[in-house]
Amino acid sequence: MKRTPMTVRGAEALRAELKRLKSQDRPNVIKAISEARAHGDLSENAEYHAAREQQGFIEGRIQEIEAKLSTAEIIDPSTLPKNGTVVFGAVVDLEDQASGARLSYQIVGEDEADLKAGRISVTSPIARALVAKSEGDIVDVAAPGGTKSYEIVAVKL
Repeated sequence: MKRTPMTVRGAEALRAELKRLKSQDRPNVIKAISEARAHGDLSENAEYHAAREQQGFIEGRIQEIEAKLSTAEIIDPSTLPKNGTVVFGAVVDLEDQASGARLSYQIVGEDEADLKAGRISVTSPIARALVAKSEGDIVDVAAPGGTKSYEIVAVKL
């Protein structure tokens, strides 16, 4: 079985979403379906069809989250050795070799990735190029606009 790496924060966010789906969203949509049924003819009842569609989405998302959590490999970066090597969960400070611009990314699981918040998926091209490298290394990343070179300035766990 393929393990899915995720941070403690990512696992907690999925558990919170699952709890909300089961305790709030699912009962609300069941109530909406029963109310729509009370309105009579289901073949022309848009509220009923919309509620059934929403129910399908909620049930699908519950199954998806439960599957992810069942294969989750929760990694706490604070327990990893602090030797300047880029690992899952690390925050990596980079300097673009061409422009001198500074960037900072945390390497996280696929579900946690949020580029605006500085979190990149461990499966992204830049993260794959960074993992197992050390502070001071220069890494080349194949980007859509061509290859970019970055120096690893700092690795924080």
